Amino acid sequence: MNIVFRKAVPADTAGCIELRGKTRENAFTVDQLAALGITFASWGAGIADGSLPGYVCTVDGELAGYCFGDRDTGEIVVLALLPAFEGMGLGKRLLDLMVDEFRASGFNRLFLGCSSDPEVRSYGFYRHLGWKPTGAVDAAGDEVLEYFPS
Repeated sequence: MNIVFRKAVPADTAGCIELRGKTRENAFTVDQLAALGITFASWGAGIADGSLPGYVCTVDGELAGYCFGDRDTGEIVVLALLPAFEGMGLGKRLLDLMVDEFRASGFNRLFLGCSSDPEVRSYGFYRHLGWKPTGAVDAAGDEVLEYFPS
């Protein structure tokens, strides 16, 4: 199995949007993303201008997952992985790459929105990695978690 992690490039946009609709939980279709203002053009532009840095993972040449953040705020915007690649440590590695980049950029605190439902996989995933609830809820109704990279 050939696993590759690399910085995202604008040409990854279509694959990332397609993958987002195939995740096990919290999947979004192209139309649902567009309703949120997330389009091929906006995502690609964010990668191109550096405002939406991210990393992708391919397995045997197939896009398996990705993680993107907001350069200006230190928010982890999305971490998505195809179900066939869950449990392999790929999501953790993608998140670590983004955390490392933000740490190197000077961020002392990172944050993200996560389901407050303990039955949802991300709930335990982030907490296991040291992300802590802030008590706040974001505009999407998700619990805001924070992380202080050392």
